[in-house]
Amino acid sequence: MEINLISDTVTKPTPAMLDVMFKAEVGDDVFKQDPTVNELERYTAKLFGKEAALFFPSGTMANQTAIKLHTQPADEVICDKWSHIFLYEGGGVAANSGVSCHLVDGDRGKITAQQVRNVINDPEFYHAPTTRLVSIENTTNKGGGACYELEELEKIKRVCQEHNLKFHLDGARLWNAMVAKNQHPRDFGNLFDTISVCLSKGLGAPVGSVLVGSAADIKKAIRIRKLFGGNMRQAGYLAAAGLYAIKNNVERLAQDHQRAKELGEVLVGKKWIASVAPVETNIVIFTLQQNIDEKMFVEKLKQKSILITSMGQGKLRMVTHLDYRGVMHDFVIDVLKRMEF
Repeated sequence: MEINLISDTVTKPTPAMLDVMFKAEVGDDVFKQDPTVNELERYTAKLFGKEAALFFPSGTMANQTAIKLHTQPADEVICDKWSHIFLYEGGGVAANSGVSCHLVDGDRGKITAQQVRNVINDPEFYHAPTTRLVSIENTTNKGGGACYELEELEKIKRVCQEHNLKFHLDGARLWNAMVAKNQHPRDFGNLFDTISVCLSKGLGAPVGSVLVGSAADIKKAIRIRKLFGGNMRQAGYLAAAGLYAIKNNVERLAQDHQRAKELGEVLVGKKWIASVAPVETNIVIFTLQQNIDEKMFVEKLKQKSILITSMGQGKLRMVTHLDYRGVMHDFVIDVLKRMEF
């Protein structure tokens, strides 16, 4: 029995999800003639209180489309130093949009309104790039699944309005944040110009993300998606999985959060642990004492059929998910409790 805690992207469709995929009504989405894709887009847009939505093969493409949508070459994007758009999207902000990132030293991947205000460039100072977009990530990946409070996001929104900046949300794990904080999709739809949400992480769909926004922005996004090579034909089979995931797999995220908290609690009590980041959702990030070799530790778990990953700079990560069952959780807890160095 292999227990994969590398990411929540490792899940496989459940029999019920596969059933709706096999039965999906499909057409050619390039001509907007796939009824299931159209339904997913309408449903997601309505959920967030936005005018329109667009289905993408990946969250990276959805984020990169939003950045290109809101900026021009030589503009600047404000984001946290640990942002996915900066660290894990292959330099796409530069390659795809010709823009730079002004990195903010936030708290576990979260930035504040005051930090945003402090780094906005004077538009009259032509030596500096034009600040055009603020992008935040919720939950934060490298920040250990940390969640923003709505009050701070509202403050950032006001700063954006004061300075005529666009506001984008990388909501790859936004479903986790909403469950953890008892928030509603419209809370976020009211604040952001665009939001990308992933269907293939905590929700268990095999592939896909959705970008929501105004009708005008999504119309432009269709052209950008084409430019990036993201058009799909009979994508309804995938969209059916996404619809099922949104309708059936959101509330159960609370179970993932509880199991992650329990893993964190065990780690906190071990002498070979240097630190454990606060666990708010389904991500557990921890560091080892300096005398413990990181590769040896990962290999020792692998020998027990437990797979985890390194995030660099000494950070190790475990992510709970749909396929991480109770019997697996009990086994991992037992192994961690027994481990000594």
